[in-house]
Amino acid sequence: MSLPITAKAARQLLLVAQGLDRAPRRASKADVLAAIRRMHALQIDTIHVVARSPYLVLFSRLGSYEPRWLEELLAERALFEYWAHEACFLPIEDYPLYRHRMDSPDGMGWKYRAQWVAAHGHELDNVLAHIRERGEVRSADFERREGQAGGWWEWKPEKLALEALFTSGRVMVARRHNFQRVYDVRERVHPAWNDGPLSTEAAERQLVSHAVRALGLSLARWVADYFRMDRKRTPALVRQLAAAGELHEVAVAGWSEPAYIHRANAALLEAARADELRTSRTTFLSPFDPVVWDRARTRALFGFDYALECYLPAAKRRWGYFVLPLLRGDRLIGRMDAKAHRGEGRFEVKVLLLEENVRTSGALVRDVARALRELASWHGTPTVDVRRTSPAPLRRELAGQLA
Repeated sequence: MSLPITAKAARQLLLVAQGLDRAPRRASKADVLAAIRRMHALQIDTIHVVARSPYLVLFSRLGSYEPRWLEELLAERALFEYWAHEACFLPIEDYPLYRHRMDSPDGMGWKYRAQWVAAHGHELDNVLAHIRERGEVRSADFERREGQAGGWWEWKPEKLALEALFTSGRVMVARRHNFQRVYDVRERVHPAWNDGPLSTEAAERQLVSHAVRALGLSLARWVADYFRMDRKRTPALVRQLAAAGELHEVAVAGWSEPAYIHRANAALLEAARADELRTSRTTFLSPFDPVVWDRARTRALFGFDYALECYLPAAKRRWGYFVLPLLRGDRLIGRMDAKAHRGEGRFEVKVLLLEENVRTSGALVRDVARALRELASWHGTPTVDVRRTSPAPLRRELAGQLA
């Protein structure tokens, strides 16, 4: 029997499960690790017009914290890097769940070009022997023998070899230096791993369980996207876990399909059904935040149409280059295109757009101004420069609060 809940409760379950329900307390290094364990995956992206995405995702949940803690946790082996949703920081205890991908990397698409690997086994062996004998390496440590570096299709052979060795699990990211990967052989990075048996099916069932728990609530067809699993097989795994009692079926008002919630979130479900959940956080989200990873889910839950446009030509962008969704309470109420000018100490808001159905109020302006101040201060860019807003009067109202 499906338990009935409202659409608002569905949104709240997602936000609480993701740690986005309330203003943060003073963050510690342990909180960074706890946040990643809660999400089970922290996507890596290098665009830093505001902040590199993994740091911004953590800031949305934790408020001001030391970004170096993330690199320290990686170097301390509390985290590892691998392909999950995309390239991600992952809790080290989840390492066994990805061994089936490493052991059979041919299905990883562009992440493991099997034809190239088959033709360049000698290069792979040489690179692996070099690392075993000499220790950690970066891609930059291998000098390009000819021509100039270009896009990924022009990577030097050693770079391609490192990527293939990484995807097949023979090397791991030991640490990062200036955000560049530093590789070492698996047996030195993760010596505790004993290659214990875990079948592909068992690993995928656990990944499904993690995804539903991290999402708070999900349709079966949304689950595959979280860890980039097979879209045809995954819904059946969801239903299997529901039949086994690990997941509970929920009926969301207005939805034609059943949703699922993890049994570990049963208390949250009861609080949601009793209208006792409170989501009061106002913050800006990274385009690579798990809350907005799946565009179809974002539309269904929040009625929010969103797509990252930095890869589009400027003339084709509707909203801007690196647009951050604006969360307030249990709603996505707008979006902001911004740039942190660190050398000037200035945080430039190129445009801040509220959704058409959002009405401004004194409380809303105060909440958004506070979120802007917190984000700008964390960047070391305390001067907030708001260029344009919609509605237009919001610019003056924010200026008053930010003065």
